[in-house]
Amino acid sequence: MSTESLPTQSLPSAAASAPAAVRRATAIGGLAILMWSTLALLTALSGTIPPFQLVAMSFGVAFIIGTAAGAARGKDVIGVLRQPWRVWLLGVAGLFGYHFFYFLAFRLAPGAAVEVNLLNYLWPLLIVLFSALLPGERLKRGHVLGALCGLAGTVLIVTGGARGLSLDAGDTPGYLSAMAAAVLWASYSVLSRRFGDVPTEAVGGFCLATAVLAGLSHLLFETTVAPSGGEWLAVLAMGIGPVGAAFFVWDHGVKRGDIRALGVLSYATPLTSTLLLILFGQAAGGWTVWAACALIMGGAILASRDVLRGDR
Repeated sequence: MSTESLPTQSLPSAAASAPAAVRRATAIGGLAILMWSTLALLTALSGTIPPFQLVAMSFGVAFIIGTAAGAARGKDVIGVLRQPWRVWLLGVAGLFGYHFFYFLAFRLAPGAAVEVNLLNYLWPLLIVLFSALLPGERLKRGHVLGALCGLAGTVLIVTGGARGLSLDAGDTPGYLSAMAAAVLWASYSVLSRRFGDVPTEAVGGFCLATAVLAGLSHLLFETTVAPSGGEWLAVLAMGIGPVGAAFFVWDHGVKRGDIRALGVLSYATPLTSTLLLILFGQAAGGWTVWAACALIMGGAILASRDVLRGDR
């Protein structure tokens, strides 16, 4: 299949789609946010498996599960991999590039985990802002206010309400890596809309490429740890959910749903992730959790009023 034979133009804007279809696609994309909320808990349950090894294993599972599911539905899971280099560049940069810079940030700034995590969670705000550059999309005041409310809630979750947040010049490489991760994921999410004719099944190929590249990074930077029985279950669950199906439904959501609403709703990830950790005894709660809940939910309502009303 030649590059010229594949259209890479943007999909018609959400304004030209039936509101019910936009709401449905947005809801499907929102499932990714729920799945990503389980990632911190599953990572904690994965024990001492090094980060890149964990990424390689979980994305390998995601590729196998995604390919098997596509084949069971009669999809051409091999032919769908024949995509233009621009599609592969975007997919691999989004999935592998994000995880590479995310883990690199913690390695380069080991004493600034809170600051690194906070900079990483700029990606929902960036999605909302970048979406204004898409054809047919328009950024409204409610989207910006909602994104800022979500950012404020995320600050509370990540910092725990402490006032000791500070940026150390020595950790600058780590901060830049965290920001690179945020920009890469936001760019991948928004630019995916310009490749709306590329089937979602192609995400399976991106998962395979990510698994291979993460495996090479593991060999370069880490020492292999053999998982135990319970840790294998955590890896399998990650590959099925937050590192598997989540990327497929996210692809559908950002291509056909309200990408601005999805950007703001993404701020629910650190909140629900924290709530799950508290529920399973992996973290302690406090007033910051409930204050963040109010800010994030309020921001989500502000940003998604249009799509909920069907008013575009």
